[in-house]
Amino acid sequence: MSSTPRRLVVVGGSDAGISAGLRAREVDPTCQVTLVVADEYPNFSICGIPYYVSGEVQPWQALAHRTQADLLAAGLHLRLNSRATAIDVAGHRLAVTGPDGAEELLDYDALVVGTGAHPTVPPIDGLRGPGALGPDQGVHLLHTMDDTHALVNTLTTASTARASTPLPSAVIIGAGYIGTEMAEALRTRGLAVTVVQRPSQVLTTVEAPLGAMVADELTAHGVVVLTDTEARALSRTADGQVRVDLHGPDPAAPHHLVADVVLVVTGVRPDTDLLTAAGASTGTGGAVAVDETMGTGLADVWAAGDCVLTHHRLLGTTYLPLGTTAHKQGRVAGANAVGGRATFAGSVGTQVVKVFDLVVARTGLLPGEAAAAGFDPMTTQSTADDHKAYYPGAQPLTIRITGDRTTGRLLGAQLVGRLGSEVAKRVDTYATSIFHGMTVEEIADLDLSYTPPLGSPWDAVQIAAHAWTAQHARSHVAAPVA
Repeated sequence: MSSTPRRLVVVGGSDAGISAGLRAREVDPTCQVTLVVADEYPNFSICGIPYYVSGEVQPWQALAHRTQADLLAAGLHLRLNSRATAIDVAGHRLAVTGPDGAEELLDYDALVVGTGAHPTVPPIDGLRGPGALGPDQGVHLLHTMDDTHALVNTLTTASTARASTPLPSAVIIGAGYIGTEMAEALRTRGLAVTVVQRPSQVLTTVEAPLGAMVADELTAHGVVVLTDTEARALSRTADGQVRVDLHGPDPAAPHHLVADVVLVVTGVRPDTDLLTAAGASTGTGGAVAVDETMGTGLADVWAAGDCVLTHHRLLGTTYLPLGTTAHKQGRVAGANAVGGRATFAGSVGTQVVKVFDLVVARTGLLPGEAAAAGFDPMTTQSTADDHKAYYPGAQPLTIRITGDRTTGRLLGAQLVGRLGSEVAKRVDTYATSIFHGMTVEEIADLDLSYTPPLGSPWDAVQIAAHAWTAQHARSHVAAPVA
């Protein structure tokens, strides 16, 4: 047996890449792990960016999950400000362009690619192509730490320039998770904020009744919400602000807005160029296809995170870029790259977001998604207190349960409640149930914790399940014979 240490090269310094490198060192402490990172911010929490922008998390260095010293101590060799440009699969070499522009070939025994995703750039005049507006003109995408620093610089300049009335203003194009979180962050900084959303509701990852609750929360905190409205063009005004031309169904609504800063957060697309150029196959959304070991089909090349397809326990294969999934996939890829035997067990799409004092969560499938996947979904909505009503401070939780009419299997859950009402804990209960294929009725058998300040003998999770099973039973009662 050769005593030469295995050489693992990992491309990407975010969730998937770091998890892969760390797990590889756990499985084989002798392996040599080189991390190729496109910027100088390895292992930073991109999910934490809104809270740095708001000022709640300071300084920006606090967003690092681990410091560079921590990563070096774990045995990872960092190649920062370096971009992987090509994979020589047959020769087991990776072409890398360093910070000085020089190209180098790195030999590897195994390669893990975690290149993540790019922000989606919608077809808005003035945002793409020659003459497009960028950070220097107050127009920002938000996906990296460099993007974050550029945005904070613009916000600081705008606040200085408009120290008196009117308030510095911002337009956010996109009302998904990042858009709603950034609306809160910018309001916390004291900006006047307008959110522009092309769909008819904010936060389309939940159904419309719950999305309406999010819109109400934004409005209650001074955010102007424009749904069914499309941003068509961006341009500079004579006094250096940004004009946003709009198109919507309401003739009384504004046809344009003028702001000090425009933030475009309309989703992401997988960054797959490195892998596809080497011959990797793609699927849904253009993401790279991988097997349960995170293998790409290319010899000794694994991939993980937002650049790859995800095994979903209800859908099969889909594209679902989530940080939690990237961590798990990276861990699997890192183990297998150094001789381990690991498989990715699959996702159920569990997500949660805080919007001011509201918390919104979902797991599993929405009714439309369930029907498209071949299930026979039935959905009920119910409201239950987060703890016993006689104990002060009880808050209502709105819960929508989706189950399969034929089998009774739990397919999805959506929850909305006030901050502090343990929405995240409760969606995790549903997520665990879906992961293990439980029926809605079986949720009643779960032995959940109870004390009056924190819950009820029948938790809100179970009360919502009772509502579904009762409706399910009523729907199966035979109609009387005429």
